[in-house]
Amino acid sequence: MKIQDNCVVSIHYTLTDEEGAVIDSSSGGEPLNYLAGAGNIIPGLEKELEGCVVGDSKLVTVQPADGYGEYQPELVQTLPADMFTGIEKVEVGMEFQAQGPSGEVQFVVVKDVAEDGITIDGNHELAGKVLNFDVTVEAVREATAEEIDHGHVH
Repeated sequence: MKIQDNCVVSIHYTLTDEEGAVIDSSSGGEPLNYLAGAGNIIPGLEKELEGCVVGDSKLVTVQPADGYGEYQPELVQTLPADMFTGIEKVEVGMEFQAQGPSGEVQFVVVKDVAEDGITIDGNHELAGKVLNFDVTVEAVREATAEEIDHGHVH
C-alpha cells in the first residue's frame, strides 16, 4: 500500500541539522506513527513521503517554510515580571502556554530573566532551520473511521 491521505504510517527517522548533528531520532525506540494528510507531521516531510511503500528509505531535506517556519524576531518579547505572578521563580528554559494574537494557544520559552523584565520567545526551536531527515517506512495501513474523524492515530 502506498502512502496517501487517510493512511496510518509508521516511520523510523533520524533528523539532523545542516552540519550533520543529530537533533532527534527514533532509532532504538518506537517508530513515529502519523495519519497521512492530517497535518500530524511537518508539511515538507509529509509531502516527500507520499507514494512511498513499506521498506522505502529516503533522504529528505526540508526548508524552513515547509518545516517549522521562518524565525520571526517579533515573537521575541520582553515582558514585565509582574505578568508572571503566581510563579515562584521564573528561570531560563521554562516553557509556558500563552494566548496568541488571534486567541490561539502559543507556546513560549523563557530566554532571559533580568531586573527590567523577562524575555520570552514564541518561535519553535527549529524555526528558520533546514532539516535533514533519513527516513525508513516501517508500516502503512488504512486508517479507521475513528482515526480519520479524530485526525490522529489511535
